[in-house]
Amino acid sequence: MFVEESPETLHATVRGTIYYFCSEACLLEFTRPEVELRAIRRGVAVSLVFGVPILILSYVPVTPSFPLGWLLLGLATPVQFIAGWRFYRGTWDAIKMRSSNMDVLIAIGTSAAFVYSALYVVFPREFPFGGLYFDASAIVIALILTGRLLEHTVRARATDAISKLVALQPRMAVVIRDDGREEQIPVERLTEGEVFLIQPGERVATDGVVVNGHSSIDEKLVTGESIPVEKTPGSQVIGGTMNMRGALEAKATKVGSDTTLSKIVKVVQEAQTTKGPVEHLVDTVSRYFVPMVVFVSLLTFSLWTFVAHESISFGFTAAVAVLIIACPCALGLATPAAIVVGTGKGAENGILIKGGEYLERTRKIDTIVFDKTGTLTTGEPSVTDVIPINSHPLNEREIMRLAAIAEKRSEHPLATAILGKAREAFLNEKVEDPDSFESVPGKGVHATYSNKDILLGNTALFEGAGIELEQSTRAGIEKLRTQGKTVMALAVDGQPTALIAVTDTPKEHARQAIAALQRMKLKVIMLTGDSEATAAAIADQLGIDEFIAEVPPIGKSEVIKGLQTKERRKVAMVGDGVNDAPALAQADVGIAIGSGSDIAIEAGGLILMRDDPRDVVAGIQLSRKTVGKIRQNLFWAFAYNVGLIPVAAGLFFIAFGVLLNPIFAGLAMALSSVTVVTNSLTLRRFKPKF
Repeated sequence: MFVEESPETLHATVRGTIYYFCSEACLLEFTRPEVELRAIRRGVAVSLVFGVPILILSYVPVTPSFPLGWLLLGLATPVQFIAGWRFYRGTWDAIKMRSSNMDVLIAIGTSAAFVYSALYVVFPREFPFGGLYFDASAIVIALILTGRLLEHTVRARATDAISKLVALQPRMAVVIRDDGREEQIPVERLTEGEVFLIQPGERVATDGVVVNGHSSIDEKLVTGESIPVEKTPGSQVIGGTMNMRGALEAKATKVGSDTTLSKIVKVVQEAQTTKGPVEHLVDTVSRYFVPMVVFVSLLTFSLWTFVAHESISFGFTAAVAVLIIACPCALGLATPAAIVVGTGKGAENGILIKGGEYLERTRKIDTIVFDKTGTLTTGEPSVTDVIPINSHPLNEREIMRLAAIAEKRSEHPLATAILGKAREAFLNEKVEDPDSFESVPGKGVHATYSNKDILLGNTALFEGAGIELEQSTRAGIEKLRTQGKTVMALAVDGQPTALIAVTDTPKEHARQAIAALQRMKLKVIMLTGDSEATAAAIADQLGIDEFIAEVPPIGKSEVIKGLQTKERRKVAMVGDGVNDAPALAQADVGIAIGSGSDIAIEAGGLILMRDDPRDVVAGIQLSRKTVGKIRQNLFWAFAYNVGLIPVAAGLFFIAFGVLLNPIFAGLAMALSSVTVVTNSLTLRRFKPKF
C-alpha cells in the first residue's frame, strides 16, 4: 500500500537524502552546530577513506601497464569535490565579500594540484614536465578537516549550558489553596502571591518568601554560599535551589522570566551571543597572500608564454609550480598541528581546551578573577578552631567528643563538620548516641548524655537557657566572626566550656597558584557572594590583594563587564557553580573547575578536570606556549612558500636554464610540513612552572 505524500514532505525527504550523500555541499541553509559537526565528520571520513590509499599508491612502485593515474584520479575526485566542497563554498563567500581567507588558499592550492594532475593523466603527452600530485590535494583536505573536527567537537558541548540551567527549574509545584487543599500544577501556571509547598529533597519551584516552617536550603549552585542557609518565616528562597530538610511553605514573589534563575539564563545567553568571532591570523595574512600568489601565477604564465615565447605547456607548468609551492599544506597544518599537540598535552595535565580560539584569548588575558567558594576554597564547612573557655579542664578531644554526641542526630550542615572533626580526633571511633536530643531551630541543639546536660549553638541559645557568657568570651566570639567564621559555643551542665569555629577553608595549593599567577604579572581578584569579613579572611590567607564581596549572582557578570569596559582589561574568570556561569560566559576566557557544576563546565572555555587551582596556572602557561608555536609554524610555512615562489616562477631557468619541476615544489611543501609538525611536537615537553 502506497501513501501519497505532500510536496513539502517529499521535498524534505529528497533534500535530506541529497544532504546525507553529498555532505553539506548543496544545503547551505543547514547551519546548526550539530549539523555542522556531522558534516565535518563525514568530510573527514571521506577524505581519509580515499586519501590514505592515494598516499600509499603514490609511493608504491607499480608496473608501467598499471593505470595508476586513472585510479588516483578516481580516488581523488570524491575527496576534492565532496569532502573539500566546504572550501569552495568558503571561497565563494569570500569572493562575495570581496575578501580572501584560509578557504581561498586551500581551494586554489588543492585545485591546482588536482587539476594539473588530472590534465597530466588525460593528456600525458602535452605535459612533459607533468606529475601526479593527487596525494598533496587529498591529504591537505584530510588534515585540515581533522583539525576543524577537533575544534568543533568540544565547541558543540557549549550549547548545552543554557538547557542545563533551565533544567534546574522544577516542572511542577504544589500550591496550597485558601481552603488548605494541596494542588499540583505546572510551574508556568504559578502566579505571584500564591503559597507553594517545598518538601525535603525537592528544588524550590520559584523565588519566594517563607511563610511557615523551618529548614536549611543549599544555595551553593546559585549563590555560591558554601554553607546551606537556615530558612525561617520571612526568609527569601530562590527558585532552583535544593531544600535539605524540613518542609517549608513559601509565597511566590517572582515567577517566569523575573526569577533569579531565569535572569542567570538570560545573562548567559546574552554573553554568548554578543561575542564576535575571533579573526584568525591565518585569514588576516591570507587576505594579502592569496591575491599575491594568484597574480604571480598568472604573471608567470603570461611572461613565459607571450613575452619569452615559450610553449603554453611550459608557461602552464611554471604557473602551476607557483600555485603548488604556495599550496597551504604547512599553512593548513600550522594551527591544527599545534592545537592537537597542545590540547593533547593539556588533557594529560587535566586541562581541556575548547578550541584554538580560547588559546588565543587566554594568551592575551591580564586579569584573573576567582570565585571563592569551591574554587579557591573546599566549598565544605570544617572545624578550624576549638578554644576552651576559662581554662576549662576538658581537652580538645573531649570537647569534640561531647559536641559530636550532641550533634549526632542533627541534620544541620554544621553537624557534618563537627562529626567529621570528631571522627578525625577519635581516629574514626564510633560516636556514641545521646540519651536525649532536641533541635532548637535557628539556635542550636540541646542533648543529654551520661547525666551530662549539653548545649551547643549560638549566643541566642545560651541566652534562652539563662547562661551568661563573660565579656572575654564574647570578645573571642566577635574576633572569630571578623575572620569570617561561624562560631558555636558549648556548655556542659550549664557551664560555658568551649568555642568551636567552623568555616570554609582554602584548598591545599590555592596560595601556591595565586603566587604563581602574580609572578606572571597577572592581576588577581577574588569575587564572592560571602560577607566582607569572610572574604577578607580568605584573601589574607591566600595572599590576594584585591577582593569584591557580597556580590549577587547577576552582579558577578557585571563586575567582569566593568573590568572589560571601564578598565579595558582582558579577563579570565575561574568558577565552578551555576552562579558563576554568567561571569564565565561574559569573561574573555571562562575557566571552569571540573569538580563543579556541569553548567559552569559547559560555559567555560578551559575546563580543569582536577580540583586543583594550580591547573589554572598550567592552563594559561600551556595556552601561551601553544599560541607561540602556532605563530612560529605560520612563519615557517610562509617562509618556505614565499621564498620559493620566485624559484617556481622560473628564476633558476633564467640563471641556469633549469625550470623547477612541480615535483620539487611538492617536495618543498613536504619539507615545510615536516618543519611545522616537528615544531609542534616539541609541545610534548611542556611542564607547568609554579
